[in-house]
Amino acid sequence: MGKANGKQETNRAGLDLEHELPAGEGEQGSVNSPAAAGAISAGDAELQKLRDERDSLVDRLARAQAEFENARRRAVKEQQDFRDFATADAIKALLPVIDSFERALQAKSEPEDFRSGVELIYKQLQDALAKLGVKAIPAKGEQFDPHVHEAIEMVETADAADHEILEEWQRGYKLKERLLRPAMVKVAKNPGA
Repeated sequence: MGKANGKQETNRAGLDLEHELPAGEGEQGSVNSPAAAGAISAGDAELQKLRDERDSLVDRLARAQAEFENARRRAVKEQQDFRDFATADAIKALLPVIDSFERALQAKSEPEDFRSGVELIYKQLQDALAKLGVKAIPAKGEQFDPHVHEAIEMVETADAADHEILEEWQRGYKLKERLLRPAMVKVAKNPGA
């Protein structure tokens, strides 16, 4: 509250007190004129309009957040479903190999026949993996490539080129162009190189 022309003046929200006309006689700073009442009711209407707009925007924001969260959950579920179905396809490709192993283990045969049966099953497994996009990484006789080979041992020798793979201890594999497992290898190192 401040004093102007010797009278009390109230600071009302939304009123321009600097440019307000002084209160008339008998008016204790109250608003009795129809123009002033219209200004206050217009201000109240504007305030109510802003509140309604704010409530509408808050509601729209809450709905947008809920829609976003639902879309995120849906995407996570779809990704999991895709992984499950992809895994199911891979398992279906390997089931005949398991069937063949079970038949081989039940059969009573000579060691040579058993070995040829296991070799056929091995070939069947390689074919199933090839259909899924799995490829063996070539190693023995190749140049060492740290991107696809893991050197377990380096042997000094003049019988092979420098960094040539002498022996493969564990085969490496790629799925399409992605490395699944590096090949574990023994690598040649030329003396003096």
